[in-house]
Amino acid sequence: MNSKAATFATTHWSVVLAAGQSSDAQASAALEQLCRTYWYPLYAYVRRRGYNREDAEDLTQEFFARFLAGNYLARVDRERAKFRSYLLGALNHFLADAWDHAHRVKRGAGQALQTLDVRSGESRYTLEPAAELTPDRLFDRRWALTVLDQVLSRLRQEYERSGKGRLFEKLSAFLPGDAEADAYGDLARELEMTESAVRVAVHRLRRRYGQLFSSEVAQTVSHPSEIQDEMRYLLAAASS
Repeated sequence: MNSKAATFATTHWSVVLAAGQSSDAQASAALEQLCRTYWYPLYAYVRRRGYNREDAEDLTQEFFARFLAGNYLARVDRERAKFRSYLLGALNHFLADAWDHAHRVKRGAGQALQTLDVRSGESRYTLEPAAELTPDRLFDRRWALTVLDQVLSRLRQEYERSGKGRLFEKLSAFLPGDAEADAYGDLARELEMTESAVRVAVHRLRRRYGQLFSSEVAQTVSHPSEIQDEMRYLLAAASS
């Protein structure tokens, strides 16, 4: 096995898929980590489907309780499954079930993630774009932004661990794309660096951002060949 394949084999979703229907502890931990990271796009999707706040909180919590406890992975196509599309499909199946709402598990009960604070979802949802975004488009947009938030957080932590937190805060403004030519000179004077050194630092920041973006996406796809297409899809969704 080459080094790229060996590294990919340890990513979250690949571990879950490899474990399949078993009760493998590593797969369970990987799946829980994915759910902790990506619960909010599902909450936003449920709200945009027309459910009120309380129902959306209950439904999201209960979905994850059932998802983590149930045998959902038995139906996964391991050749083409992406965690993003699979999770949304599972949620739609859950919402379509003839489920007696009177027996709904109340918030905080069941086997849902103890660290899943769905009550914080509403304050985030109020900041979402107006209702012209369909539930599916909102889900994809929010999923993409969650991925990018994860990437930025990991990058910030790396700089802070190396004592370069202030440098990161200044350079991160250059991440979106090309900056005005004089912006490099202004930052160079502020940081007491040469303009050439600032340009090199920005180049390194962007390169590392791209590496971490690829790594984060790898956590949610089933094969390395899917990474680049998923990255392009998410960048388009984030700008929608």
